[in-house]
Amino acid sequence: MSIAVLGAGAFGTALAVSYAQKGPVTLWARDPDQADAMRQTRENTRRLPGVKLPENVSVTAETATAFTAETLLLAMPMQQMAGFLKAHAATLSAKTLVSCSKGIDLATGQGPTGLIRSLVPGSRAAVLTGPSFAADIARGLPTALTLACADHSEALQAELSTPTLRLYRTTDTTGAELGGALKNVYAIAAGTVIGAGLGDSARAALMTRSFAEMLRVALALGARAETLSGLSGFGDLVLTCTSEQSRNFRLGHALGSGAGFDPSITVEGVATAEALNALAKKHQIEIPVAAMVTALTQQKISVSEAMKILLARPLKEE
Repeated sequence: MSIAVLGAGAFGTALAVSYAQKGPVTLWARDPDQADAMRQTRENTRRLPGVKLPENVSVTAETATAFTAETLLLAMPMQQMAGFLKAHAATLSAKTLVSCSKGIDLATGQGPTGLIRSLVPGSRAAVLTGPSFAADIARGLPTALTLACADHSEALQAELSTPTLRLYRTTDTTGAELGGALKNVYAIAAGTVIGAGLGDSARAALMTRSFAEMLRVALALGARAETLSGLSGFGDLVLTCTSEQSRNFRLGHALGSGAGFDPSITVEGVATAEALNALAKKHQIEIPVAAMVTALTQQKISVSEAMKILLARPLKEE
């Protein structure tokens, strides 16, 4: 096994820790100072404090070192992926590139595997997604994820499974990546409901209607319904809408309660909501909840106004 994780955020670091159970892993950090600090302390003190890096995790800021691996896990913010792939397309051409990012590229409207196929056509594109938090993976807690790859590779599934990471495979890359991306938008909505003090019953109703929106969008874009009903859709939606470990939920909670939120924290759901609204307009898909999330995050509407608009929608059959 030859694995490198590209991106030393919380999730990338957690994956490196988990895969170190199976052999040496290279963890690439964009910032050389961060890489130096992690080598010295054997810890990602900023993103994943309290988790020690195993001895067989090598931290580097040199892409040439990381690119010697055969399988590269892309654990970087979605809006940075296109630039990274363009800059290194020639070197990455023969690699297996597994996206661990959840989002939609604002410039193109593509998901991660779409970007990989268009920008690095000689590579093999896959996506690893599903209900998971970095802290749980790093601590070795049982986690089940979806691995989507067009060639339905059992070998890649075996390579990326560990004693505590159980992977289910599918060829529906569109459904897997849309489930992982869209749930972030609705986690912001769920956090807003709880932050505004509207209660768990309101959150349950919101999650149900949010899942209906996710399914509507995914089917219109060519995904399979059963994929959205699995780990990368329904499973991820439940996790991120009900846990304060979710950055998207915490942002929504701050919006609902009127509290401040650290702007340095990457919240993928904000950009994804904007991209989703553009896709919905292009394909004429109705997404009232996601539309309200976009309006809220862009400060075009208040929480009370958003709730009034949603509750005033025409009554209809479920």
